[in-house]
Formats: sequence, C-alpha cells, structure tokens
Amino acid sequence: MKVKASRKRRKAITVDFLIDSGAVYSLVPGKQLKSIGVEPHKTLDFALADGSIVTRKVGDAYFEYRGRGGAAPVIFGENGDQPLLGVTTLESLGLVLDPFRRELHPMQLVLMRMSIS
Repeated sequence: MKVKASRKRRKAITVDFLIDSGAVYSLVPGKQLKSIGVEPHKTLDFALADGSIVTRKVGDAYFEYRGRGGAAPVIFGENGDQPLLGVTTLESLGLVLDPFRRELHPMQLVLMRMSIS
C-alpha cells in the first residue's frame, strides 16, 4: 500500500501491512512517515496485547490501495513496532476485511435519508 503526506503529494512510500481488525489506527515506522513529510500533531496512549500501555505520536496520512485512496490517522511507529493497517484506514478506503477468507472487499456504504413532510 502507498502512504503519502496528502492526496496531492507525489512523494510516497510503499508499506507492507499486517491487517489488524482489532486496531483502530494504522501504524507506520515514524522515520518513514517523516521522510515523506508527515508530521505528528498529538500524542496518545495505546494498550498492547499484554495489557501494558505505550505512548506514541499520531499524525494524518493519505493511503492508496488498488485505485482507492483516503486519509486517516497514523501512528508513528518506534523500534520494535510492526506496520499495522487499522479499521479507520480501511473505512477511509471503503474496504472491509473478510476474516474467514483473509481478503479485502469493497464496503457497502450506507446513507440515511429523511424526508420532511
């Protein structure tokens, strides 16, 4: 998947992600994000599988996959962190994970419409 600082930027990196349906945000190594101009704008705490808490910087990036693109928050990974693709990014791309087939599929987008009488 390609990652850029914004939709209009040309400079991009290609990242091989592990899709984690339990992760909200995606994670990319911080050095790679900085190399394409993505800057953190906040710091958040995240729980690890063992229950411990780590603090990481978070910014915004633009993700592209097979002709689909979308912006989403991204965690600045540190040494030992592995690239993860979280559900916020998948939703931004209009994709959903089929966990049984381990495949990505287009999401059925729903829109609510009210008629006023």
